[in-house]
Amino acid sequence: MATAIYLEHYLDSIENLPCELQRNFTLMRDLDNRTEEKKGEIDKLAEEYIANVKNLASAQRVEHLQKIQNAYSKCKEFSDDKVQLAMQTYEMVDKHIRRLDADLARFENELKEKLEQSGYESADGRALKKSEMRSQREKRGSRGRGRKGSDEDSPRKKKKASPVLSDALLPMQPSDVLDMPVDPNEPTYCLCHQVSYGEMIGCDNPDCPIEWFHFACVDLATKPKGKWFCPRCTQDRKKK
Repeated sequence: MATAIYLEHYLDSIENLPCELQRNFTLMRDLDNRTEEKKGEIDKLAEEYIANVKNLASAQRVEHLQKIQNAYSKCKEFSDDKVQLAMQTYEMVDKHIRRLDADLARFENELKEKLEQSGYESADGRALKKSEMRSQREKRGSRGRGRKGSDEDSPRKKKKASPVLSDALLPMQPSDVLDMPVDPNEPTYCLCHQVSYGEMIGCDNPDCPIEWFHFACVDLATKPKGKWFCPRCTQDRKKK
């Protein structure tokens, strides 16, 4: 029941995602087309300038070069808009991935609680119960030593009932339910070489080979003020 609720809520949250992605991809394609048109315009202006540069006055040369410069600036503007759209699209998808990770973690916690309520025992709980049974058996043995009992009443026979139940429940670990395959095409980050999840921080070294790190992997609870460098880049900076 809980699984159906989580799935229903998640599907509701991503209902508009395909339309939003299509809109962003359409805008990026339009920006690409406009950039290509500007590049063609730049090539044409450059050819005209080279062909007529000897016959142009100084003011005309400046005016012609200014046109080329303006066309280049427009191309850069289109490129910056495309980068912003790409980042927005990535964040849009990543937001839903983070929500799915959070829902999976909550579902795992609920599953653990249900297993505990239904009689599932942890390793520590089983060890404690085994110790208590041994002490009770020793007490009964000291009181009734010399008295014969049936095979069914012996502690040795009763002791075998517990491992059967434990062995039946033990393979059903909560983490097994969430053991889902990871997309091999998804990029990995951080010192742990895992995919993006949770809070992450970027290294301020532009030449950092890893770039992004999970807060937990670099012992961070909140984002630090000012520039931040990863452990590897910090060591390299100290060596210099």
